[in-house]
Parts: sequence; structure tokens; C-alpha cells
Amino acid sequence: MSEPQPVPNKLIRIAPEVAAALADGKPVVALESTVISHGLPYPQNVEIAARCEAAIRQEGVIPATVGIVAGQVVAGLSRDEIETLATAKGVRKVSRRDFGIAIARKEHGATTVAGTMIVAHQVGIRLFSTGGIGGVHRGQDGDISADLPELSQTPVAVVCAGAKAILDLPRTLEWLETAGVPVLGYRTETFPAFYAASSGLPVDVCIDTPEEAAAIIRARWAFDLTGGVLIGVPLPESVAMPREELEQAIEQALASASRDGIKGKAVTPYLLAEVSKITEGRSITANLALLEQNARVAARIAAAMG
Repeated sequence: MSEPQPVPNKLIRIAPEVAAALADGKPVVALESTVISHGLPYPQNVEIAARCEAAIRQEGVIPATVGIVAGQVVAGLSRDEIETLATAKGVRKVSRRDFGIAIARKEHGATTVAGTMIVAHQVGIRLFSTGGIGGVHRGQDGDISADLPELSQTPVAVVCAGAKAILDLPRTLEWLETAGVPVLGYRTETFPAFYAASSGLPVDVCIDTPEEAAAIIRARWAFDLTGGVLIGVPLPESVAMPREELEQAIEQALASASRDGIKGKAVTPYLLAEVSKITEGRSITANLALLEQNARVAARIAAAMG
């Protein structure tokens, strides 16, 4: 079987526990750090980082939170390093284009979905858990998250709650289809919509077990296809928001962003913060639940990968 091979990189420091697990062929799940520095307020950001790592450990798998501390790329941040990224000012959001800048300038950096995939692949981690991926933005400007092309070229399986609901989900799925990225639904026939359990849009295939997911991932890479696999996990109905209510909140947040002239990298964090205000914090409750759930599912798939 032709598994993706690590790309040795001396600029990455791998935590001893993570390095030992990889050397012994034990399962490891990567976690991003943008949610820590840009996605949630303090101290919820530190608490959810700990909860996600704990959920992975409970499945007998090793977590590796990825980030950059003073220019040092790290696979397996320590608690102190997570605290630093959670509280420091001016932490750079790091995607593919940003690594050279953050490393050379010795900056703190929080890796996005794309950035985390790059580091995971370079150290040999095959599974990555996140909240929601980036995608095609709403409107006519055609803004596309760097997460999408990364999924098309980097062989890491990504477990998520779909794409962030503030995005154009139909166009996001069309982009993934064109790029040849398979979209699996974990116990669902439809693509999750982040805070909402379903977007109403179909996935490529519904899988019921971690073993099914592992088999598809293995088969794709054995066939020598480049790129990742996307696995969407819906929120339980008990914490998920109704799709109609969520859409109203998003439209209101979009109007505020337009009025305030928010553009570029600032759009996503602005919209997420606005949706949280409009929903009186219910979106954050949903976000915390999906992050922990995704980490657990990713750990189970990593264990099934062997």
C-alpha cells in the first residue's frame, strides 16, 4: 500500500510524545491552533484545547496541537505554549503563504486548516481534527479559502463539522468536487453546516463506522491519488442550531460586515463574533461541542487506520 510519506523538515520541532508515537507506528491526531488564537475568547480557547486533547487521549490516541512559537514550528504544543498563543497579541494566522514570514521574523503563529495540514503531512500525521473548514465566501468577489486548494494537494484526512456556515456551502462543495476531494458524511447523508447539523446538501457517501472511513482513506492513497479526504460530522440535534435561525443570524452579520467595511482575513473572525452576539452565545456552545466531538471521531478513525 502506498501511504503518504513524511517530508523531513528540520524547522519543525516534534514533541517527544508525538515523535515516539510516530516512530512506533501509533495513531496520532493533529489539532489546529487558529481556534485558540482567533476563534474563541480566553479562557474558553485554552479550555477547549485541553478538552480536545483529552478526548483524543481517551480513545488511546496521541494528540498533536500544531502552532508556531517565536518562529519555531511545533507539532505537539505544550500547555504553556498553548497558553501563549491563547493570550498573546498579534498572533499571525498561518497558512501556506505565511510560514516563511512567521519563521524568519520569529513570530507567534496559529496554523489554519491549511497550515496544520502542511505540518501534519511533513511529520507523518494522517488524521487532523478541526471545527469547520474554510471555503468559498458568499457574494460575487469569488474569495476562496486557502484550505480548499490545500485539501486538493496535501494527503491528510480532515474531520470537521463541514465548512463554516457563514460561507457559500453549495459553491464550496462544487469547488471540492472539481478538485477531486471526496466528501464523506459520518452517519449523515448531508453535508454538516457547522453550527447546524445539516446544510441539506448531499455528501459523496455516508459512512457509519471509523473502519469504513479508514478503508476509503487507505484505498484513495493506495491508488496513488494526491490530496486529502474530508469527513463531515454533524452536531447532535441537542446542541445544533436550527438552520433557518442560523441563516438569519448570518445574513444580519454579513450586513454588519458590509456596513463596517470588513474585508480579507478579518471577515471570518468578525462574522463568527457577530453571529455569537446575535445568537446570545449559542453559536459558541455549538462550536465547543463540535470541536470536542470531531476530535473524538478523528481519534477513532486514526486508531482504525492502524
